[in-house]
Amino acid sequence: MDHRHPVRGTARTPRRSGRAFLLLALALLAPACGGGVEGKPGASGVRDPYFPKLGNGGYDVTHYGLALDVDPGAHRLRGTATITARATQDLSSFNLDLAGLTVTSATVEGRPAAVNRAGDELTLRPDIEVQDRLRRGRTFRTVVHYSGSPKTITDPDDSEEGWLRTADGAVALGEPTGSMAWFPGNNHPSDKASYDLSVTVPQGLTAVSNGEPAGTPRTAGGRTTYRWHTPAPMASYLATLAVGRFGTKKSTMAGGITVFTAVDPESAEASARTVSRVPEVVKWEAAHFGPYPFSATGAIVGRKGDAGYALETQNRPFFPGPPSIGLLVHEMAHQWFGDSVTPASWQDMWLNEGLATYAEWLWEEEKADTPARESFDAAYKDDANWAFPPADPPGPSNISDPPVYGRGAMAIHRIRAAVDDDKKFFALLAGWTKAHRHGNATTADFTAYVEKTTGRDLTELWKKWLYGRSRPAANG
Repeated sequence: MDHRHPVRGTARTPRRSGRAFLLLALALLAPACGGGVEGKPGASGVRDPYFPKLGNGGYDVTHYGLALDVDPGAHRLRGTATITARATQDLSSFNLDLAGLTVTSATVEGRPAAVNRAGDELTLRPDIEVQDRLRRGRTFRTVVHYSGSPKTITDPDDSEEGWLRTADGAVALGEPTGSMAWFPGNNHPSDKASYDLSVTVPQGLTAVSNGEPAGTPRTAGGRTTYRWHTPAPMASYLATLAVGRFGTKKSTMAGGITVFTAVDPESAEASARTVSRVPEVVKWEAAHFGPYPFSATGAIVGRKGDAGYALETQNRPFFPGPPSIGLLVHEMAHQWFGDSVTPASWQDMWLNEGLATYAEWLWEEEKADTPARESFDAAYKDDANWAFPPADPPGPSNISDPPVYGRGAMAIHRIRAAVDDDKKFFALLAGWTKAHRHGNATTADFTAYVEKTTGRDLTELWKKWLYGRSRPAANG
């Protein structure tokens, strides 16, 4: 009541019908019970330029809790995914990416949710009782129970990812689409989250994942459960799980970083020397790229043929057989370029691969007396590096082609030449990893950062080395 205008005794209050009072009361109560703002479905895809159906809109995942039971002999997986997310709009429904596996039930905020499926897209429609908890800015929890035979996914470039069967188990690799083969989620690098995994496997097998071991493995009834904790944000394509007969080692390096390695016995002897150099490589790269961004490091080394490629799975790169020192340097460099600073879309893949390739050139320069200029010249002469601009691959089958690696590294070397001061150049790289630590970045972010840091207009450099269709002069 406004006390400046006291009510007079002669004033009359208009009469309202009982129905009018009821409607007024319902209107006043509507916002409190969730009906005041009508939610909308979250988008099924984030419109990535190369994989438009990957990822989903309307929410950001903050944490994945995965409880998995794996039977490699029967090629079966049973899982429960507990997904904590924050709504970025008022949601009436939302999507998750999942390939092949069967969903048996799902809940949102503890209430059963309707689940519809169209290919690799799950649509969850929460119970009306919890709609209010899916308002923009609110955090909600989804639990999905699922099972089946996990799929191997063939990429546009004909490489295989997802769930790969091995001689004594399996390995899950996710770049660019494969994580949806073993857990439901927001499968795009732009949505990073922390992870906790509990993985139960037949006794005698080991389950290795990202992050740090969480407690001691427990065996009961002929099965052993392993737990892994990844506290730093991680893109879904960097999540991994390897099940097999691994020899494992755990230690701590300078700075308190946990070093955990898992090596298949068939690869143990041939990989021992290289794997033992993990702390040396991490320390060397930290001196060039800034502090190591995670609390754990290491490697998973399988058998030759387990996969057709190595992958920079976060904290613990995967190698299909004994790695060379150059490959170890490359995949470890991704812990800064790709894992901590993650591309905002798959068009920005060269930011991962160009910088990791340049790390190899730097290692050769300092450890083998091969100047980076010689590596540049060799890449410049290779016609495969000139098939297309590294920052503009023609399609999804090309995001891992030579120009993304070799010409991407050449662009980094041209930046180094433009800076013309190695101390400032390495400070530039360390500043980049600091500015976007545990986040996402685009090519436009990178070029703007370089120009701001150097105080130079490098438009011609970007035109020639990142976007140009023809081969420029080597010093151009």
